[in-house]
Amino acid sequence: MTGALPALADGRRLIVKIGSALLVDDATGELRRGWLDGLADDVAARRAAGQEVVIVTSGAISIGRRHLGLTRRRIRLEEKQAAAAAGQIRLAHAYAETFARHAITVAQILLTPEDTEERRRHLNARATLETLLRLGAIPVVNENDTVATAEIRFGDNDRLAARVAQMISADTLVLLSDIDGLYTADPRSDPEARHVPLVGTLTPEIEAMAGEAPPGYSSGGMVTKLAAARIALAAGCRMVIAEGRRANPLAAVADGARCTWFVPGAGPRAARKRWIAGAVKPAGVIVVDAGAARALLQGRSLLPAGVAAVEGAFDRGDPVVVRDTAGREIARGLAAYGSAEAARIRGHKSDEIATILGYRGREEMIHRDDLALAEEAP
Repeated sequence: MTGALPALADGRRLIVKIGSALLVDDATGELRRGWLDGLADDVAARRAAGQEVVIVTSGAISIGRRHLGLTRRRIRLEEKQAAAAAGQIRLAHAYAETFARHAITVAQILLTPEDTEERRRHLNARATLETLLRLGAIPVVNENDTVATAEIRFGDNDRLAARVAQMISADTLVLLSDIDGLYTADPRSDPEARHVPLVGTLTPEIEAMAGEAPPGYSSGGMVTKLAAARIALAAGCRMVIAEGRRANPLAAVADGARCTWFVPGAGPRAARKRWIAGAVKPAGVIVVDAGAARALLQGRSLLPAGVAAVEGAFDRGDPVVVRDTAGREIARGLAAYGSAEAARIRGHKSDEIATILGYRGREEMIHRDDLALAEEAP
């Protein structure tokens, strides 16, 4: 693929993934504090430029194992979980300390694969991340290694970062690595390997370029980075693999340092709406009045006041069809309320929801970001 390379400054919401090999000194098992301070300076600069940033970090096991005396190369699952429990405290403290220099609050979020794949848990995690960003905090996400098992864990944080990007409709995923991008072959063993600056489609030829994971504590490698790219591109999120070992790695990417960009055919919003419109089996129906139908066609959210009827049994987050009173399908979306609650608040104003339900929920029955008009179906 040829063309102009994207710019980091064009992103609105960035996911920055940091691997253990960058964050932790392999010889001592200690955090590279100077490197982390430089990264925090970069993130603070991105924030000052108006961009939102979420950090997906590894490192808890690598840090904790040394403090528990687990210095041999291979350790058992339960020892990894114990190391994660010990290391996570030190890791969270280090992030809080370095961002405090910029008066920025960080918040720790630990996820398992089920948190991104099971709909209710996905919605809860998404709401937490969105709220933290709205409040000006930087979420620091890691896999919950203290409870994950060999059968269900992500196994690498490249894919976790891509799932987080997918979850919150991020437009840019930055994978900081020990290499400055994708090559036609492993440049460590093939002097003829050529750097690939831009990828638009993950063809078999591109996937064949991935090599083996490097030795050491890192569990990643180009194979997992291309797997992350597949997830990100499907979600409309562009991805960049960049050299992370240098000081201030995000500033280097912003200044045009060599890296590999993976560019999707559409943005996160369009990709999400296509998925809602065409790849989801509806669990129920919401019938709207004429005023609400006009508002939806103008790109607005669906409010409870415009709902005339609720049909079927569905839970919060389930896909539903939106129809007008004549039975025509107007849109499909993800319901912010289950069918029982939706039936209770239909026809009421949003400021009445707390009185009716006993708690303050979403103002919308379906938010416009979770709604795809019938004309948007593939």
